[in-house]
Amino acid sequence: MVSRDELRVLVEEPDEPRSREVSLDFPREWVEFLDPADEKHLIRADLTWLLSRWTCVFGKACHGIVPGRAADGCCSHGAFFTDSDDEQRVRSAAKRLTPETWQHYRRGFKKYTELDSIDGKNPARRTATQSDDGPCVFLNDANFTGGGGCALHAQALRDGVHPLEYKPDVCWQLPVRRDQEWSKRPDGTKVLVSTLTEFDRRGWGAGGHDLHWWCTSAPEAHVGREALYVSYEPELTALIGKTAYGKLAELCAARARRGLVAPHPATPRRTPPLARGGREPATPPQS
Repeated sequence: MVSRDELRVLVEEPDEPRSREVSLDFPREWVEFLDPADEKHLIRADLTWLLSRWTCVFGKACHGIVPGRAADGCCSHGAFFTDSDDEQRVRSAAKRLTPETWQHYRRGFKKYTELDSIDGKNPARRTATQSDDGPCVFLNDANFTGGGGCALHAQALRDGVHPLEYKPDVCWQLPVRRDQEWSKRPDGTKVLVSTLTEFDRRGWGAGGHDLHWWCTSAPEAHVGREALYVSYEPELTALIGKTAYGKLAELCAARARRGLVAPHPATPRRTPPLARGGREPATPPQS
């Protein structure tokens, strides 16, 4: 009998990369804690995801979200902006690009962005695409003399800043999903609940199931040397704040030392994630 941890998404062609992805439904461990800097901010964190060994494999083992376009990675479509601050950050970063660093150089915000719609009704602005079927206008070809990959990402590295300071929100947050909502407790008090978890296929809506491949479910992407909560410290700090991240890291490290009850099925079971400091956490016996 096949164990629950060995379930895979079934596709017509067994050689398709999607056939190696794990099922979307599996046990997860969670922790809740109050932000030490704000008693009205509650964080719910998915330990199964944050202690996984996921890492970006763009340009390496990435198969891309569109068949035959692995070089695009997850950049096959434009990125929708979350708000005006997001738009302004990208606008400022794009001004630092030149034809030598941006293969599809365009001057002017409205020339490298387009109006579209997320829900089919309300207009929303996103980054433009190179053609009607993509990819994103900021994606340089791998053989571009100025460097392949995201032009904004590369410019951030040249400027000595983290890429989250230049890229659209959705681009630097992936594959972490943060949901926020105000929750009313039985005693009438309210807290802002920030939920941190995996941005899996369902995060894209119904269309997510049609993606050619998605990395969070793929063992090919669970090859990081560090646990995700360590490698994604800047992004997680930007999402919940420095003090809250400090507490999150403390709790993640403590859980890693004890060994997860519900580890991510895409992360190799015999090579548990490294916790902060590079020490291997204890591993519970496998039945």
